[in-house]
Formats: sequence, C-alpha cells, structure tokens
Amino acid sequence: MKNFKLGTRLAAVAAAICLAAAPLSMTSYGMVRTPIASGSTTYGNDKVTVDASHSDQGYVMIKYKGGNSRIKVQITKGVTYTYDLNARDTYEVFPLTEGNGSYSIKVYENVSGNQYAQALSQSVQVNLASQYAPFLYPNQYVNFNQNSQAVAVSDQVAAGAGAKLDVVTKIFNYVVDNLSYDYDKAAAVQSGYLPNVDATLNAKKGICFDYAALMTSMLRAQDIPTKLVVGYTGELYHAWISVYLENQGWVENVIYFDGANWSLMDPTFASSGGKAYGAGDSSYQAKYTY
Repeated sequence: MKNFKLGTRLAAVAAAICLAAAPLSMTSYGMVRTPIASGSTTYGNDKVTVDASHSDQGYVMIKYKGGNSRIKVQITKGVTYTYDLNARDTYEVFPLTEGNGSYSIKVYENVSGNQYAQALSQSVQVNLASQYAPFLYPNQYVNFNQNSQAVAVSDQVAAGAGAKLDVVTKIFNYVVDNLSYDYDKAAAVQSGYLPNVDATLNAKKGICFDYAALMTSMLRAQDIPTKLVVGYTGELYHAWISVYLENQGWVENVIYFDGANWSLMDPTFASSGGKAYGAGDSSYQAKYTY
C-alpha cells in the first residue's frame, strides 16, 4: 500500500506554472500523429492492460477495467512521473520522455483517503525509433488530435511560413495576441487539473499551463519535435519549450517562462544555436518533460 499526496505532481506543476501567459508555433506541412493500442505487445491482468506495442514511438497506452473511481499511474526511469488515469474501459496515452532503457510502470487503486494499493507493476524495455518521437505525439498534458481546433488554427497561422523557426515565431505571436491570462481560473484551479487546448482557444484566455499546452500542441501538430519542460530555480517554478530544428538540434528555451512572464528567444540568437535566458545557468534545473 502506498500513500500519495493527492495530485502532488500535477498540482505542483499546474499551480507553479500558473502565474503568467504563454505562446506557440507551427507550419503548413503539418502532420498529426495518433497513438494506437494495436495489441501486439501487452501486459496486464483482469484490472489493467498496458499496451506497449508502440513504445518505440515514445508512449504506452493503459486501460483500467476495474470499478475504482480513483486510479494513479507512476512511470519511472530515473524520474518518477505520477498521473491520474481518467479513462475507463478505454486506453489512455502516457509518454515515455526519459529516453531509451527500462521503464517501471505501476498502476494504483485508491482504497481510502490518500491510500493506494498496487494493481499492476510492469517493466517495459524501450528502444526509441527516434529520440524525437516522444515529443511529437499527444498526451495528457499536450492533448490534441486531427479534429482539434488547435490543429486547424495552427495550420492557418503557420501557412506560408518559411523555416520552422518562423513557424515558432508566428504561433508565439498568435497566442500572445489572442489569449489573456485568466486570474479567476488561476485562483480556483484544483489539484489534477489538465489543460484543454480547444477550450482555451474558444475562451481566449487561460492559465499559464493552458498557454504552454496550447503552444506545444500546435508545434507538434506541425510535426516539429517539441518539449514542454517544467523545472525550477531555487523556490521558483519555471516552464520552457524547447524545439528541434534541423541542422541545429534541440534549441533550448525557445519559448520560456521565467516565473513572471513568457518570452520568445530572439530569433537571430536562436538561429545561431543560442540558448535563452537561464539555459546556461546551473541554478535552472529541468524537473519534468512532457
């Protein structure tokens, strides 16, 4: 039996990032990737099924078939990520963002209060087809699909863009110009909150977590590998978005949140492979990558 502080990981991320607005980017040669539970490699029991058929693409699909209303998933490879499993009798996607190697996947059922009992424990060996794969698919934090409004908007905004860095700039400007920060929502946000990118677009406002999820969704919809990173310096949480650009590699902190505001790295600096504010400072530490 294990004791969880309800939604600790999610709450820390959501509340800590929740101080300011954020941005994003895309291009007209977009491609939306869809996670699939094809059933060729599965593990489980009468309550839980883990489909690892496409772990080489940087994700697993997990389905809970029991009757418990509160389920936690922990995925560990050096760093432990804790998620709520919200779907029932259908698969939900969870990312594998820590590279190649052995991942421990554990599923827990709530028994009372913050007490959870293990329903499944499984090790999955991951050999990624590409280091970029985990950062091209949707997941709980970056939740979109082919029919998402966010995808349609990303196509429109990115249309006619040249280099992918231009796409990043156009999407950043679009989000900053069209969304406002929702202070009421920030004050009322609950543990376990997950962003809804289409709801954010329709409301034209959101908390910083919404901004970050929207930015990352729109970039991935254009098949630009994008990391949504959450970390800290001292006691302050920060968030940043890193993108992979051909002939340059990962450009860190292209879009970043410094604890007060979201900013876009100077495009000229980025194009030369530079790093944004804080990227070279050892006090800035990445905690989670989604």
